[in-house]
Amino acid sequence: MADKDYYQILGVDRNATENEIKKAYKKQAMKCHPDRCPGDKNAEAKFKEVNKANEILSNKEKRAAYDQYGHAAFDQQGGGAHYNTQFEEAFGSVFSHFSDIFDGGARRGRNRSPSKGSDLGYPISLTLEEAVKGVTKEITIPTQEKCGYCHGSGAKPGSSPMTCSTCGGAGQVIMGQGFLKIQQNCPKCHGQGAIIKDPCTQCHGLGRIKKSKTLAVKIPPGVDTGDRIRLTGEGEAGTHGGPAGDLYVEMQIKPHLIFQRDGNNLSCEVPINFTLAALGGEIEVPTLQGPVKLKIPAETQTGKLFRCAGKGVKSVRSDGPGDLHCRVIVETPVKLNEEQKQLLSKLNESFSGSAGEKNSPLSQKFLDRVKKFVDHLTR
Repeated sequence: MADKDYYQILGVDRNATENEIKKAYKKQAMKCHPDRCPGDKNAEAKFKEVNKANEILSNKEKRAAYDQYGHAAFDQQGGGAHYNTQFEEAFGSVFSHFSDIFDGGARRGRNRSPSKGSDLGYPISLTLEEAVKGVTKEITIPTQEKCGYCHGSGAKPGSSPMTCSTCGGAGQVIMGQGFLKIQQNCPKCHGQGAIIKDPCTQCHGLGRIKKSKTLAVKIPPGVDTGDRIRLTGEGEAGTHGGPAGDLYVEMQIKPHLIFQRDGNNLSCEVPINFTLAALGGEIEVPTLQGPVKLKIPAETQTGKLFRCAGKGVKSVRSDGPGDLHCRVIVETPVKLNEEQKQLLSKLNESFSGSAGEKNSPLSQKFLDRVKKFVDHLTR
């Protein structure tokens, strides 16, 4: 039986644009897709015809060959391949020799050999406490798993894929015109090297199905943003019975209310009132291991750093924990009542004269520099 005209299958004329062919293919494929017509053998056959027609007409080189030679352009058997015959007779053996070198022996069924599935990546958010102490998290990921009904073959149980008669199982065919020859995917098996005449009803011949799976991921103590954990074999299923890829879980640490992390060290800002800063004393500061006492010496200024040794983070790559750096900020009192204002005014008066230079050395140094700067400008 003669093959149907590809233009008629898609319902377009021979002068159709690429966009018109694309739209016609989508329309026809939607009508006869196996998911929309379950159990309809005619729909399955029509769907294959539509896909075959689209593969030829959506490719400029294949369409040009089809327009010139029709179906014979893709017939690798007998004398139908008009523009291949002369070249094959003169140089076929030579071309075959180079083909074996450059394509790794595609004619030996390369496309049906098992291949490893794709690796997957998954970001996971952790609190700082979870990252420091370690935790087990459950994650749900969408992936491609081997079809359990056909065991990944793509064929309905009881049947098996048949070697493609067009490419002999290589998945590739040689096409050309005159002395120009190219190697490309076989139009009959679409590069698979085999034909599935009775596809699996669950995966529709793909050998894999989309699923979501839940995994328990054990996060070791000390991980940081950007660290990755590899779960071997938890990626996408391989093709033709090949092994599954791997899953890479990447850590993303959420911002903390108090601490900032820099490698093994933690830092935080600690506000203190100006009385404590002036007279000195002791305050309690939080750490991931519990609160600790921090001694504030008299005359402490804003920006002073205090180190709490060993109160940082022990990362997965270090032997010991880092430190906690506390930066104090002297806070100016607000919402003062009248009595407090009067007391501060009296205190400020006591700083006048030579006492001011002694009590506020930084302010006095700044004023001296300003005076020198102004004198220099007025000279």
